Amino acid sequence: MSTLLSDLGADLPLIAAPMAGGPSTPALVTAAARTGGLGFLAGGYKTAQALAGQIHTTRSEGVAFGVNLFVPNPVPVRREAYRRYAREVQAAADRYGLTLPDEPIEDDDHWTDKIDLLTSASVPWVSFTFGIPDPAVVSALRRAGSAVLQCVTSSDEARQAAHAGVDALIVQAPAAGGHSATLTPARPPAPVRLPDLIAAVRRVVALPVIATGGITTATDVAAAVRAGADAAMVGTILLRTHESGASTPHKAALVDPAFATTVVTSAFTGRPARALRNYFTDRYDPIAPVGYPALHHLTGPLRKAATAAADTRLIHLWAGTGHRQARTEFAAHTFARLADQL
Repeated sequence: MSTLLSDLGADLPLIAAPMAGGPSTPALVTAAARTGGLGFLAGGYKTAQALAGQIHTTRSEGVAFGVNLFVPNPVPVRREAYRRYAREVQAAADRYGLTLPDEPIEDDDHWTDKIDLLTSASVPWVSFTFGIPDPAVVSALRRAGSAVLQCVTSSDEARQAAHAGVDALIVQAPAAGGHSATLTPARPPAPVRLPDLIAAVRRVVALPVIATGGITTATDVAAAVRAGADAAMVGTILLRTHESGASTPHKAALVDPAFATTVVTSAFTGRPARALRNYFTDRYDPIAPVGYPALHHLTGPLRKAATAAADTRLIHLWAGTGHRQARTEFAAHTFARLADQL
């Protein structure tokens, strides 16, 4: 384990991934730290004020932690393609009495406000996904006392991140649940095993590497470390823990025999993401345009209503390929199992 973790008092090379939309609660981040690892708050889809509240709550627990942000990397969608897709999705929204946005909504997820927050909050770790921040942002965060990490999906992206001046890389394999960190969402990453991806990145960049994507067992963790990773980051395996803020239907679906496989789909948000295959992915993925964040805002009200109704046919059930390993237990027990071969 590199000094990257040990400097923060971590004893285990295990990190709880940032999972936007609810799962990554301050309780989960705190549990990860208290079991000897580290955890990330998910800043995506939050206002700066909401993120500040979670930072305050986590800091009050006296643990080290990180914060992840989505870097604006918009994928504009043609208005005609958007409207065509919106009409199709509206058919599902009608059952909940919803009127979906008829024009694309493009925003930057409160980027400036959240950077201003983090440059004044002195968070131990700040990580980025979807895009690489300007070197000036990286420098400002480092001056504020933060180590800056970048999520990458290829050796080429790793080179770009190193050029921006980041302190470490989070290397994400395609088996990961939720959104791919790819910088080119119109071209999802090619299939590659996590150990092979770690090796490829190690050959071109001399930065600490945190491995993520499909890690759900002690064997997976050990393999990532053997391949050259300084630590392993896990997400899906924590979704059913008591500290997770994932919705009840999401937790149940992860082990429901009705959801046997995962698929990579852009149908929910306009960016590629791995989810449990369900009615929505079957029906809408073949016709979904690439377009982020417009499709995220389009389907958001429907996904929220479906979650409230436990309608798993229409929910974005983010999950990695090892989702069957997720258990209902305290996160400390999950971390203990994952560390068994270290």
